[in-house]
Amino acid sequence: MNETRRDRDAEGRARNARPRDGLGRPLPYGTPGVERQPEGVVRTPHETLREAQRLLDAGMPFHTHEVFEDAWKSGPSSERELWRGLAQMAVGLTHAARGNTAGGARLLRRGAGALSPYDEARPHGIGIGELIDWAQELAGRVESSPTVDAAAEAPRLLG
Repeated sequence: MNETRRDRDAEGRARNARPRDGLGRPLPYGTPGVERQPEGVVRTPHETLREAQRLLDAGMPFHTHEVFEDAWKSGPSSERELWRGLAQMAVGLTHAARGNTAGGARLLRRGAGALSPYDEARPHGIGIGELIDWAQELAGRVESSPTVDAAAEAPRLLG
């Protein structure tokens, strides 16, 4: 593989084939990495939440965000902001674990804001209020901490 050019799929779209670590950071070609989440998987909300919780518990919030991204792209429009907010929280945790405290705090708060309209409904059993509290508390902490442990900070999705 020519490492000076971007990897492309058969249709010419950019696809980075470099291996990645558990937080989604690129590793050198030939280095063993963490298996990527397949893109475009349509799951039920229950399957989405189960897979997302498994990945969060394993300290892989970058991969979790991809699961939520699939849900927001394939689910009903009435739930788009729900899944997008959850994805933003996962990316916020990713940034915080990578040491990007400003970006982590910003995305955690943005995700919490996107979830606030769903608080009373508790869609699919998701503990929205608890997740909002978790995101706000963690956002405040990461602004003064160099990094956090993604697995230790993983939230519980179902309340």
